[in-house]
Amino acid sequence: MEFDDWEPVYEEILADFGYDRTGDERARDVLASLTDPFDLETLPSVDNSTVAVAGAGPSLEDDSALERARRADTVFAASTAADVLGANDVAVDCMVTDLDKNPETVRRLTERGIPVAVHAHGDNVDAIRSIVPDCSDEYVLPTTQAAPRDHVRNFGGFTDGDRAAFLADHLGASRLEFVGWDVDDPAVTETKARKLEWAERLLYWLERRRGERFDVLDGRRDGLEIEPLPLTEE
Repeated sequence: MEFDDWEPVYEEILADFGYDRTGDERARDVLASLTDPFDLETLPSVDNSTVAVAGAGPSLEDDSALERARRADTVFAASTAADVLGANDVAVDCMVTDLDKNPETVRRLTERGIPVAVHAHGDNVDAIRSIVPDCSDEYVLPTTQAAPRDHVRNFGGFTDGDRAAFLADHLGASRLEFVGWDVDDPAVTETKARKLEWAERLLYWLERRRGERFDVLDGRRDGLEIEPLPLTEE
């Protein structure tokens, strides 16, 4: 994902939520100041592989979801999905987080040599400053939703879950499989529900770009608001 492709969608997200772009840029620069360049070779190779993209929804604890994650070649976990998978003896190959939960998991994984994609945005500067310095820097992949700068990267995506999917795509995954995605979870806040709507739109955009059909979107595509997306005809 090139930033020129991502930027129009990013601007739609900023407008929808009333976010300040300068806040994202400030957070990006703070994250850059606390990290070193990350070698993507540190991440597991996903060429010709199936990557399970694990969301943090309640269904992740279902036996069927856990088994699908176990069968995948590689597992990218969003936020607290890393804890659920670990508690069920499912190995996590990369965690994707904006540091809003489970900071000890972030620290522990990097200390064990498991990469964590740490995301900077306008609301998490304090978390970046308090958590990132205690991590093993070699295993921190700094990311932003604003323009990439220095060694802070932008692979596309908005929520932890869809950013994990965009990262797997960037690395060349041959197939993406989604587990623990509960996009209609009634327990989430109104804001979180709106973020999940955006996650669905972005996954639809990603599957169109990949020429793939994600099962998490089955039965939902016709109801998606896709006008903000720069789609090309199939």
